[in-house]
Amino acid sequence: MTVLLSCYGTNSLFSLLNHGTPERHQYLVRAVKWSCGDLHKLGHPRLHQLLAQTLWKEKNYGSARYHYLRSEDGGGCADMLVELHLLRGYPSEIDLFLTQAVLQYLCLQKKVAASEVFETYTKTHPTITKQRGPPFILPLLNFLWLLLSTIESGKVTYFTVLCEQYQPSLNRDPSYREYLDRIGQLFFNLPAPKPQPGPGGIFGNLIQGLLGGGLGDDDSDDEGHMGGASSSAHQVPLTAEELD
Repeated sequence: MTVLLSCYGTNSLFSLLNHGTPERHQYLVRAVKWSCGDLHKLGHPRLHQLLAQTLWKEKNYGSARYHYLRSEDGGGCADMLVELHLLRGYPSEIDLFLTQAVLQYLCLQKKVAASEVFETYTKTHPTITKQRGPPFILPLLNFLWLLLSTIESGKVTYFTVLCEQYQPSLNRDPSYREYLDRIGQLFFNLPAPKPQPGPGGIFGNLIQGLLGGGLGDDDSDDEGHMGGASSSAHQVPLTAEELD
């Protein structure tokens, strides 16, 4: 209870600090480090949730998304992503905004949050609700639906076949392969792929950024944390599109 009350107080002070000031960034760094512990190595999920809500109200979508991923609030993340896509995304990216979030939640071993972001997004996005799925019209949505079920089954054969069958859709974003490699290790005990040439190996800075990275504390940090989208993300009319 003491920790939760401290999280509320910490977020209240954060919301009072001026946007983009060095003091705000320093305060956030120290606050998140304070909330870390054996069970919450990336910071307390409740604090991340409160920070995400504050940043969302400020329309700082990139940083809000960063903190939502480190919380347990998949439903809140989905609501924000729906708003973001409707305001600034292309119609063709409706499934990409969700796919990136689900895969990243799974890489952080947050199965419940991954399911919540999927369920909420598909049930509240006005375009998707017209499809009355599952199954859905968009292949990536079907992939996510089946992936979450496959993880519950724990059957590696299903996972392998699923990834193979949906490879054309997964090729829309090269980061998906790296996330799925990680998911295969975490949930199906698959071996890590052999390192590829280039800095950082097969996972590079992508997974490392997700597991650690910056703190997404101001508008300038949107770049590198936003995510929604795929390789076409650079074309989205946002100030920040790339994910960790």
